[in-house]
Amino acid sequence: MDSVYFPPFKAGNVLRGAIGPIEAVTQSRRPAGLAEPPRPYVLRAGHLDGRRFSRGETFTFSANVFDVDGPIREKLLAACAEWANTGLGPRRGRVELLSSQDELGTVNLRSGPAASKCTLRFCTPTSLKGNPSCDEIPFGVLFARLRDRVSALCTVYGESSLDLDFHAVGARAAQVRTIRRDLQYKSVERRSSRTGTVHGIGGMVGTAEYAGDLTEFLPWLRAAWWTGVGRHTVWGNGVVEVLNVEQPPDVR
Repeated sequence: MDSVYFPPFKAGNVLRGAIGPIEAVTQSRRPAGLAEPPRPYVLRAGHLDGRRFSRGETFTFSANVFDVDGPIREKLLAACAEWANTGLGPRRGRVELLSSQDELGTVNLRSGPAASKCTLRFCTPTSLKGNPSCDEIPFGVLFARLRDRVSALCTVYGESSLDLDFHAVGARAAQVRTIRRDLQYKSVERRSSRTGTVHGIGGMVGTAEYAGDLTEFLPWLRAAWWTGVGRHTVWGNGVVEVLNVEQPPDVR
Protein backbone atom coordinates (compact mmCIF):
# COMPACT_ATOMS: atom_id res chain seq x y z
CA MET A 1 0.00 0.00 0.00
CA ASP A 2 3.07 2.25 0.52
CA SER A 3 6.80 2.03 -0.17
CA VAL A 4 8.59 -0.27 2.29
CA TYR A 5 12.34 -0.53 2.87
CA PHE A 6 14.27 -3.25 4.71
CA PRO A 7 17.77 -2.06 5.76
CA PRO A 8 20.68 -4.49 5.24
CA PHE A 9 20.70 -7.33 7.80
CA LYS A 10 17.64 -5.80 9.49
CA ALA A 11 14.67 -7.30 7.65
CA GLY A 12 13.99 -9.69 10.52
CA ASN A 13 14.33 -6.84 13.01
CA VAL A 14 11.83 -4.71 11.08
CA LEU A 15 9.29 -7.53 10.95
CA ARG A 16 9.84 -8.60 14.57
CA GLY A 17 9.35 -5.04 15.80
CA ALA A 18 6.15 -4.68 13.79
CA ILE A 19 4.81 -8.03 15.01
CA GLY A 20 5.25 -7.07 18.66
CA PRO A 21 5.42 -9.39 21.66
CA ILE A 22 3.97 -12.87 21.19
CA GLU A 23 4.29 -15.34 24.02
CA ALA A 24 3.54 -19.06 24.01
CA VAL A 25 0.99 -20.54 26.39
CA THR A 26 3.40 -23.38 27.25
CA GLN A 27 6.16 -21.18 28.63
CA SER A 28 5.66 -22.53 32.15
CA ARG A 29 7.80 -25.49 31.01
CA ARG A 30 11.13 -23.77 31.51
CA PRO A 31 14.38 -25.75 31.08
CA ALA A 32 16.72 -25.58 34.06
CA GLY A 33 19.42 -22.94 33.74
CA LEU A 34 17.53 -20.70 31.29
CA ALA A 35 16.39 -17.24 32.39
CA GLU A 36 13.43 -17.57 30.02
CA PRO A 37 12.15 -20.19 27.56
CA PRO A 38 13.02 -19.93 23.85
CA ARG A 39 10.57 -17.94 21.77
CA PRO A 40 7.86 -20.01 20.06
CA TYR A 41 8.89 -19.00 16.53
CA VAL A 42 11.72 -17.62 14.39
CA LEU A 43 11.51 -15.39 11.33
CA ARG A 44 13.04 -16.13 7.94
CA ALA A 45 13.43 -12.86 6.02
CA GLY A 46 17.10 -12.64 5.07
CA HIS A 47 16.17 -12.46 1.37
CA LEU A 48 14.54 -9.08 2.07
CA ASP A 49 17.69 -7.45 3.49
CA GLY A 50 18.54 -4.20 1.70
CA ARG A 51 15.49 -4.34 -0.57
CA ARG A 52 12.83 -1.73 -1.25
CA PHE A 53 9.29 -2.45 -2.41
CA SER A 54 7.12 0.14 -4.12
CA ARG A 55 3.38 0.54 -3.80
CA GLY A 56 1.64 -2.40 -5.49
CA GLU A 57 4.60 -4.78 -5.23
CA THR A 58 4.49 -7.92 -3.09
CA PHE A 59 6.99 -9.71 -0.83
CA THR A 60 6.97 -12.85 1.29
CA PHE A 61 8.64 -14.07 4.45
CA SER A 62 8.42 -17.18 6.61
CA ALA A 63 7.99 -17.95 10.28
CA ASN A 64 9.03 -21.31 11.70
CA VAL A 65 6.62 -22.01 14.56
CA PHE A 66 7.58 -24.49 17.29
CA ASP A 67 4.47 -24.28 19.47
CA VAL A 68 2.35 -26.02 16.84
CA ASP A 69 -0.52 -26.80 19.22
CA GLY A 70 -0.80 -23.23 20.48
CA PRO A 71 -2.29 -20.03 19.02
CA ILE A 72 1.00 -18.68 17.63
CA ARG A 73 -0.03 -18.97 13.98
CA GLU A 74 -3.23 -17.04 14.55
CA LYS A 75 -1.41 -14.36 16.55
CA LEU A 76 1.19 -13.92 13.82
CA LEU A 77 -1.47 -13.55 11.13
CA ALA A 78 -3.41 -11.06 13.25
CA ALA A 79 -0.24 -9.00 13.77
CA CYS A 80 0.50 -9.00 10.03
CA ALA A 81 -3.06 -7.91 9.25
CA GLU A 82 -2.55 -4.85 11.49
CA TRP A 83 0.22 -3.57 9.22
CA ALA A 84 -2.46 -2.20 6.90
CA ASN A 85 -3.00 0.41 9.62
CA THR A 86 0.27 0.63 11.55
CA GLY A 87 2.76 0.00 8.74
CA LEU A 88 6.30 -1.31 9.09
CA GLY A 89 9.84 -0.30 8.25
CA PRO A 90 11.65 2.99 8.92
CA ARG A 91 8.85 5.01 7.33
CA ARG A 92 5.97 2.86 8.56
CA GLY A 93 4.83 1.87 5.09
CA ARG A 94 1.40 0.28 5.13
CA VAL A 95 1.24 -3.35 3.99
CA GLU A 96 -1.78 -5.52 3.18
CA LEU A 97 -1.72 -9.22 4.05
CA LEU A 98 -2.80 -11.10 0.90
CA SER A 99 -2.42 -14.78 1.80
CA SER A 100 -0.70 -17.32 4.01
CA GLN A 101 0.34 -20.94 3.60
CA ASP A 102 1.01 -23.61 6.22
CA GLU A 103 3.37 -26.58 6.07
CA LEU A 104 4.06 -29.04 8.88
CA GLY A 105 7.64 -30.28 9.09
CA THR A 106 9.65 -32.62 11.31
CA VAL A 107 13.34 -32.79 12.21
CA ASN A 108 15.05 -36.18 12.56
CA LEU A 109 18.11 -36.20 14.85
CA ARG A 110 19.05 -39.82 14.17
CA SER A 111 22.48 -40.41 12.66
CA GLY A 112 22.69 -41.24 8.97
CA PRO A 113 25.57 -42.25 6.65
CA ALA A 114 29.14 -41.75 7.84
CA ALA A 115 30.62 -38.30 7.26
CA SER A 116 34.17 -37.00 7.67
CA LYS A 117 33.91 -33.46 6.24
CA CYS A 118 31.22 -30.88 5.74
CA THR A 119 30.95 -27.25 4.69
CA LEU A 120 28.53 -24.95 6.47
CA ARG A 121 27.20 -21.62 5.34
CA PHE A 122 26.24 -19.16 8.03
CA CYS A 123 23.50 -17.43 6.09
CA THR A 124 22.60 -14.73 8.61
CA PRO A 125 24.68 -13.11 11.38
CA THR A 126 25.64 -15.80 13.89
CA SER A 127 26.83 -14.92 17.40
CA LEU A 128 27.53 -17.72 19.86
CA LYS A 129 27.93 -17.53 23.61
CA GLY A 130 31.38 -18.82 24.54
CA ASN A 131 33.02 -17.79 21.27
CA PRO A 132 35.25 -14.70 21.71
CA SER A 133 36.55 -14.81 18.11
CA CYS A 134 35.35 -12.47 15.37
CA ASP A 135 36.65 -14.59 12.49
CA GLU A 136 36.15 -18.22 13.55
CA ILE A 137 33.32 -20.47 14.73
CA PRO A 138 34.82 -23.50 16.51
CA PHE A 139 32.75 -26.61 15.91
CA GLY A 140 32.65 -27.52 19.59
CA VAL A 141 31.13 -24.15 20.51
CA LEU A 142 28.71 -24.28 17.57
CA PHE A 143 27.43 -27.72 18.49
CA ALA A 144 27.16 -26.91 22.20
CA ARG A 145 24.90 -23.94 21.50
CA LEU A 146 22.87 -25.92 18.94
CA ARG A 147 22.51 -28.87 21.30
CA ASP A 148 21.24 -26.59 24.07
CA ARG A 149 18.81 -24.77 21.77
CA VAL A 150 17.25 -27.89 20.23
CA SER A 151 17.02 -29.47 23.67
CA ALA A 152 15.25 -26.41 25.08
CA LEU A 153 12.78 -26.31 22.17
CA CYS A 154 11.97 -30.00 22.67
CA THR A 155 11.49 -29.52 26.41
CA VAL A 156 9.22 -26.48 26.10
CA TYR A 157 7.24 -27.23 22.93
CA GLY A 158 7.79 -30.93 22.23
CA GLU A 159 6.38 -34.05 23.81
CA SER A 160 9.42 -34.71 26.00
CA SER A 161 13.03 -33.74 26.71
CA LEU A 162 15.89 -35.27 24.74
CA ASP A 163 17.55 -38.41 26.09
CA LEU A 164 21.13 -37.28 25.56
CA ASP A 165 24.47 -37.39 27.37
CA PHE A 166 25.23 -33.69 27.01
CA HIS A 167 28.79 -33.89 28.33
CA ALA A 168 29.85 -36.87 26.21
CA VAL A 169 28.44 -35.59 22.94
CA GLY A 170 29.93 -32.17 23.62
CA ALA A 171 33.36 -33.72 24.18
CA ARG A 172 33.13 -35.57 20.86
CA ALA A 173 32.11 -32.38 19.06
CA ALA A 174 35.17 -30.60 20.46
CA GLN A 175 37.35 -33.07 18.53
CA VAL A 176 36.06 -31.80 15.18
CA ARG A 177 38.45 -29.25 13.69
CA THR A 178 38.12 -26.31 11.32
CA ILE A 179 40.17 -26.81 8.14
CA ARG A 180 39.00 -23.79 6.17
CA ARG A 181 36.97 -20.69 6.86
CA ASP A 182 35.80 -17.58 5.03
CA LEU A 183 33.89 -15.67 7.67
CA GLN A 184 33.18 -11.97 8.17
CA TYR A 185 31.74 -10.25 11.20
CA LYS A 186 28.77 -8.02 10.38
CA SER A 187 28.15 -5.28 12.93
CA VAL A 188 24.42 -4.61 13.18
CA GLU A 189 22.52 -2.59 15.79
CA ARG A 190 18.87 -2.22 16.61
CA ARG A 191 16.99 0.36 18.64
CA SER A 192 14.08 -0.73 20.79
CA SER A 193 10.99 1.30 19.92
CA ARG A 194 9.69 0.67 23.45
CA THR A 195 12.73 1.66 25.54
CA GLY A 196 14.99 3.43 23.04
CA THR A 197 17.86 1.13 24.02
CA VAL A 198 20.41 0.31 21.31
CA HIS A 199 22.05 -3.10 21.30
CA GLY A 200 24.00 -5.21 18.83
CA ILE A 201 22.42 -8.02 16.81
CA GLY A 202 25.42 -8.69 14.56
CA GLY A 203 27.46 -11.82 14.02
CA MET A 204 29.47 -13.79 11.51
CA VAL A 205 28.39 -14.75 8.01
CA GLY A 206 30.19 -16.84 5.42
CA THR A 207 31.40 -20.44 5.16
CA ALA A 208 33.49 -22.84 7.20
CA GLU A 209 34.67 -26.39 6.48
CA TYR A 210 34.99 -28.90 9.30
CA ALA A 211 36.70 -32.31 9.46
CA GLY A 212 36.39 -35.19 11.89
CA ASP A 213 33.79 -37.79 12.77
CA LEU A 214 30.70 -35.74 11.86
CA THR A 215 28.22 -38.58 11.46
CA GLU A 216 26.18 -37.97 14.60
CA PHE A 217 26.27 -34.20 14.22
CA LEU A 218 24.89 -33.76 10.69
CA PRO A 219 21.22 -34.11 11.67
CA TRP A 220 21.73 -31.40 14.30
CA LEU A 221 23.40 -29.12 11.77
CA ARG A 222 20.49 -29.58 9.38
CA ALA A 223 18.12 -28.78 12.24
CA ALA A 224 19.87 -25.40 12.61
CA TRP A 225 18.38 -24.38 9.25
CA TRP A 226 14.96 -24.47 10.93
CA THR A 227 15.73 -23.50 14.52
CA GLY A 228 18.65 -21.10 14.17
CA VAL A 229 21.49 -21.13 16.67
CA GLY A 230 23.03 -18.54 18.97
CA ARG A 231 21.76 -15.10 19.87
CA HIS A 232 18.76 -13.28 18.36
CA THR A 233 17.30 -16.28 16.53
CA VAL A 234 13.78 -14.86 16.70
CA TRP A 235 14.92 -12.09 14.32
CA GLY A 236 16.29 -14.71 11.93
CA ASN A 237 19.91 -14.76 13.06
CA GLY A 238 21.94 -17.97 13.22
CA VAL A 239 20.59 -19.67 10.09
CA VAL A 240 23.00 -22.48 9.15
CA GLU A 241 22.96 -24.38 5.85
CA VAL A 242 24.83 -27.64 5.15
CA LEU A 243 26.37 -27.13 1.71
CA ASN A 244 28.18 -30.44 1.12
CA VAL A 245 29.22 -33.56 2.96
CA GLU A 246 32.10 -35.97 2.31
CA GLN A 247 32.22 -39.61 3.40
CA PRO A 248 35.34 -41.25 4.88
CA PRO A 249 37.59 -42.82 2.22
CA ASP A 250 36.93 -46.36 3.48
CA VAL A 251 33.16 -46.15 2.83
CA ARG A 252 33.27 -44.54 -0.62
